[in-house]
Amino acid sequence: MTASSKFSRLWFSLTTCVGDVREGFVEITRHTLALLGLVVVAVTLTFFARPGLQASASEALMGWLEMRQADTLDIPEVSNAASRSTATAVKNLPKDQLAVTYWLSRKYRVSPEPMGALVSEAWAVGERSQIAPTLILAVMAIESKFNPFASGSQGGMGLMQIEPQAQSETLKPFGGRLAAFDPLTNLRVGSRLLQELLQKSDTVEEALQGYAMASGQLNDNQYIDRVLTEQKQLERLTRGLTTASIATRSGPHPL
Repeated sequence: MTASSKFSRLWFSLTTCVGDVREGFVEITRHTLALLGLVVVAVTLTFFARPGLQASASEALMGWLEMRQADTLDIPEVSNAASRSTATAVKNLPKDQLAVTYWLSRKYRVSPEPMGALVSEAWAVGERSQIAPTLILAVMAIESKFNPFASGSQGGMGLMQIEPQAQSETLKPFGGRLAAFDPLTNLRVGSRLLQELLQKSDTVEEALQGYAMASGQLNDNQYIDRVLTEQKQLERLTRGLTTASIATRSGPHPL
């Protein structure tokens, strides 16, 4: 047998083997697709016959997709959330602010740390605007009971029940309408409104009447009485500390 004859027979065997493999693969693929088609038809008919099963399958699929999506979400790291909270260490407060903080904390059931931050801010704002900080806190107490998320029937929002639409320009530098729910922003905007009313009014009572109208209070006279009563109580706390401090400094000197 010559070399060319052997090569021809080898080539024929290889081509025959490749052909058989290809035909077998095509046959298997055809049967597999046919089987898959039958499965799809069977599942479809089952879903049409049993709508409840279809709903359960849809819910399971959506649940799986939502879990997969949740797994891929990047959760931002919070380096120091405490630094962004409206709270302060009460031990650092001056004695008058500390006394007011604890009194309001007990009365309105608010933790001393966030209450201390509001009291401290009221003192700072009051000093800049020439408004008694006790008046700012008294308005806050009557308007919202120190609930920063309070919502009034007339559209007032937050601690001092400011009306976001009426105060839209004032709120812009702080981030817009939703900034009304930030305690310190609400305190500053509400104090600015109170300052404007005090400047336009002849008496504190008249200014409070204007504030009551702006925040949607229905009974002006009752509102004014409640605010002033609250302020007097806070003033008594601070005056008592001042008197005690003066008495201590002016006591009898040793001979």
